[in-house]
This record gives sequence, structure tokens and C-alpha cells, in this order.
Amino acid sequence: MNFLVLAILMGALYAFMIVPQQRKMKAHRALLNSLAEGDVVVTNSGIFGAIAEVEGGVVWLEVAPDIELKISKSAIAERVEEPDEYEDGEEDEEDEDNDEADSTNLVDEAD
Repeated sequence: MNFLVLAILMGALYAFMIVPQQRKMKAHRALLNSLAEGDVVVTNSGIFGAIAEVEGGVVWLEVAPDIELKISKSAIAERVEEPDEYEDGEEDEEDEDNDEADSTNLVDEAD
């Protein structure tokens, strides 16, 4: 009976901890193998940049115009999409209006 309980606990441990970790590792390997020039990525340390060149296990990451970092390919955490929220500038105008309203409310409340 004790052996059956131990076997069930080991099976649960495998199902809930080991299998998801293996899936995550497999997905990360697939990501690293699919990287190409121009992809926007973030590293494990939080640095965002566009891939300028891939050389085997090394990636040249462009973090600013004419500034490239040489990093290990395995240091890339994920591919990111660039946000399109400020394409037409509408969001910027709304934020400015809100900032003006907030500052006038602060002045009125102070009086």
C-alpha cells in the first residue's frame, strides 16, 4: 500500500513539474533555432534590441543606431513584437490633454 502511494506521488511530480519544464525548454530551443536578422528580442537581463547578425552560438544585437552587443544566443529570452500603439499620434494628444487637466486640478486644489 505504501508503495502505491509513493508511485502515485512520483507520477504526480513528473506530470506537474517535469513535463511542463521539458515543454518550456523545447519551445526555447525552437525559438533560438528560428532567430533571424531583424527580429526584435529581449535578453534574460532585460536588454531589448534587433538582431543584426547570427553567427552560430553568437548573436550581434543592435540596441541603438550603430551600437551592437555581442551576446550568447542562449541569453535571448523571447522574441517581442514592437508596440504599434503610437502609430498615428492620437494617444500622445490624449495623454497631453490629461496631463494639462491634472495640473490644473492640482493648482485649483492648492488654493
